[in-house]
Amino acid sequence: MTRITLNGTEVDLDVSPDMPLLWALRDGLGMTGTKFGCGVASCGACTVHIDGVPARACQTFIRDIAGAEITTIEGVETPEARAIQAAWVELQVPQCGYCQSGQIMSASALLSSTPKPTDDEIDIAMDGNLCRCATYARIRKAIHRASEILEA
Repeated sequence: MTRITLNGTEVDLDVSPDMPLLWALRDGLGMTGTKFGCGVASCGACTVHIDGVPARACQTFIRDIAGAEITTIEGVETPEARAIQAAWVELQVPQCGYCQSGQIMSASALLSSTPKPTDDEIDIAMDGNLCRCATYARIRKAIHRASEILEA
């Protein structure tokens, strides 16, 4: 049994310690907002926050997160996340939408640490979040817009 804090609520995970967090979330807890993309931590579709830091849930094992605070797309409620979500809608960022939960998790973490990121800082922070539809220019523009929303 592994205890974590998931989206602000303490949860006991009765799963194998070798299970990736992604599958504990999706199959064990029915939280399907975190997506399976590649399974090798290369695409970013499964990005969650572990103790406030973006991490790939497909390669994060239950044995490594005892006592950690996990935030998923279902529970991210920071001002930065709300600004990112508003900018995503305003600028119509998603095309197919599959990668968007991971993109939003990475972008909100960026704005938490860097409120006015440059293009280079955005590119570095978002590196590893792949978009099959290639909406990278819209994603960058939305991150800048979210920064403006936070300033207002």
